[in-house]
Amino acid sequence: MKRYLSILAGASVLVACTTANAPQLTKSGLDPQDFVNEYNGQPTALYTLSNDNGMEVCITNFGGRIVSVCVPDRNGEFKDVVLGFSKVSDYFPENHSSDFGAAIGRFANRIGGAKFSIDGVEYALPKNDGENCLHGGPRGWQYQVYKVVEADRNHLKLEMDSPAGDNDFPGAVTAFVTYTLSKDNAIDIKYEAETDAPTVVNMTNHSYFNLSGDPANHCIEDDVLYINSSSFTPTDAALIPTGEIASLDGTPLDFRQSTRIGDRIDADFEAITFAGGYDHNWILDTEGDDTVAAAVLYCPETGITMAEYTNEPGVQVYSGNFLDGTLTGKNGAVYQKRAGICLESQHFPDNPNKEDWSSSVLRPGEKYYSHCIFAFSVKD
Repeated sequence: MKRYLSILAGASVLVACTTANAPQLTKSGLDPQDFVNEYNGQPTALYTLSNDNGMEVCITNFGGRIVSVCVPDRNGEFKDVVLGFSKVSDYFPENHSSDFGAAIGRFANRIGGAKFSIDGVEYALPKNDGENCLHGGPRGWQYQVYKVVEADRNHLKLEMDSPAGDNDFPGAVTAFVTYTLSKDNAIDIKYEAETDAPTVVNMTNHSYFNLSGDPANHCIEDDVLYINSSSFTPTDAALIPTGEIASLDGTPLDFRQSTRIGDRIDADFEAITFAGGYDHNWILDTEGDDTVAAAVLYCPETGITMAEYTNEPGVQVYSGNFLDGTLTGKNGAVYQKRAGICLESQHFPDNPNKEDWSSSVLRPGEKYYSHCIFAFSVKD
């Protein structure tokens, strides 16, 4: 598989997808004016990436969220393959609490007991998932406005300036998320960060994918999944890893052979019972090689295939178990249980509290770097 590493360099022109009069709708049917707003005094907008194949990716700087991804199916018809809302205000936490499409930070996934220690100093975090801290807290970066520093037809670079004490995390952090749409129909996402004091950083993208383009009527259980993994991190009932590394051999979590997602999603297996489906961290066998597929998702109905590549050691696969029909998204689609699936590249959940695991601690003078690619193609 070709390695998608292109980042457009040099000065670029800031282009928001808005016009003064009668804005043109995006290919996915979004009205850019519906994303022109403010949150906490900071401006929001919609930005569109496109390539010569006609692929389109729309992103809002509110939460660094991917709002839509239009790719061709086997018949050449373009499908919007991610869940989301039609206007930016629907993403505001006062209206809906969702992680649709977000650039998650400062720490993706769960931190057990909402606390951790660095150099013997304990830091207490807000609890927004029972007794735990999830996705950076109740006002994580998915609920903040990223500054747009570069934008053109093929790429968008966003900046988050997170002060010390943001959601009670130590250290001031400056982070960047760069989205690049390649000529090969891949979304290349790079995360970078620096800090002025020891802290933890673990960023990811939280897009819910439904490769049918019809999430109101097509459940992801009918899609096929491959995960390049032979082990996982078991959790307790609160979905906090126990610290054990367990083999996938003989378990319903083993996707080393491409398998229909729904075949074992409700199996009588403790990990599945705890999560109500799939919501687990798979330990990747790719050893940080982002030229080797970490996971592959395929929709037999449309022929659309998405391969994920990453330098991260794990991927959290979440099968939309908590969607319950209370959220109405783009084009009036009601999002029922398992209407979308997330493939979140990451350091392992709760690793700040697991000394034997790869560390997520970032110190002054160091640079955090994480890389993820979602590469789209079509299977006949």
